[in-house]
Amino acid sequence: MHYRELGTSGIEVSEVGFGAWVVGTDWWGDRSDEDSIEMLHHAIEQGIDFFDTGDVYGHGHSEEVVGEALADYRDEVTVATKIGYDFYNNPQAGHGELPKEITGEWVREATEKSLERLDMEYVDLLQLHNANVDEVTPDVLEALDELKEEGLIEATGWALGPSIGWLAEGDMAIEEEFDALQIVWNAFEQDVGNHFLDTIRETGSPTSLIARVPHSSGLLNEQVRPETELGSGDHRGFRPDEWYETGWEKLEQLRFLERDGERTMAQASIAYLLGYDETAAVTPTFRTKADIDEWAKASDVPKLTDEEMTRVEELYADNFGIDRFDGMDALRSSVDGDDIRAAGLDKRVAKGARNEA
Repeated sequence: MHYRELGTSGIEVSEVGFGAWVVGTDWWGDRSDEDSIEMLHHAIEQGIDFFDTGDVYGHGHSEEVVGEALADYRDEVTVATKIGYDFYNNPQAGHGELPKEITGEWVREATEKSLERLDMEYVDLLQLHNANVDEVTPDVLEALDELKEEGLIEATGWALGPSIGWLAEGDMAIEEEFDALQIVWNAFEQDVGNHFLDTIRETGSPTSLIARVPHSSGLLNEQVRPETELGSGDHRGFRPDEWYETGWEKLEQLRFLERDGERTMAQASIAYLLGYDETAAVTPTFRTKADIDEWAKASDVPKLTDEEMTRVEELYADNFGIDRFDGMDALRSSVDGDDIRAAGLDKRVAKGARNEA
């Protein structure tokens, strides 16, 4: 396992991290807390030291499980969590998005509650969870600074989803020099990553990227195949058939990334994202110990060559030669934000917000 610095925080994280969405929730199928803890311990044994959870996962239960599992390893691991959803006063309705609460006061209150559940004195990385750009006011930025000064957090981040808005939010995170920006990014979904690579390079910001969903929810690791029947609680079952059909076609065009005995497709999908210096870590969704054993090794497989990196980018630019859509447009926000603005949300890029206080 290799390690990279998170921004300029001085915090080093394993190139392959553990995305704990699967822990404490049933969105990827049921598992006991004992099974989850066993998986977390197994990840440590494979060199993983970066664990990313969120307060809304299982309405706090993921944090509790992660905290219990890592209690004896606290000085050896980097722990990240996310805040921003008010699940305390709102029940979860299926897989729908909960109301958000992002104010300076809420940042402190939510952080303190997360620390209680984690049973930790501090969290290494605190991330704003799907915050809209107009919600991250000078008061919020000041609250983050105060938490850092008090030693309750070591670094700051902003975690974004593809269907809630991301363009102005990520640009602001980079311009305000958050230590980390977490995004959905993989060989099948390159737009977001490409945009923020450009922003980081243009601004010279030290912000690091954390890539999640590197396997495109099971396609690039071939855990979702044409014959796969997903369980009733599996969130991927709500995706349109076109997503699967086009995904299987695209996958075949990436077979050149495989190297017999040296690099599997699942490992290559992670190595592709690690091929960018701006990437600090990739956090796949581990479901089994076998996943951990294979994917943790992605940090040490042969790196993608410049030619391979370029070929992946060229295939994406040409939509892998496929002349139809994958049925996911309605679930994503557009690059320029027209659909978000039409919904009445303010997507302006709030440059220099810290200086407006």
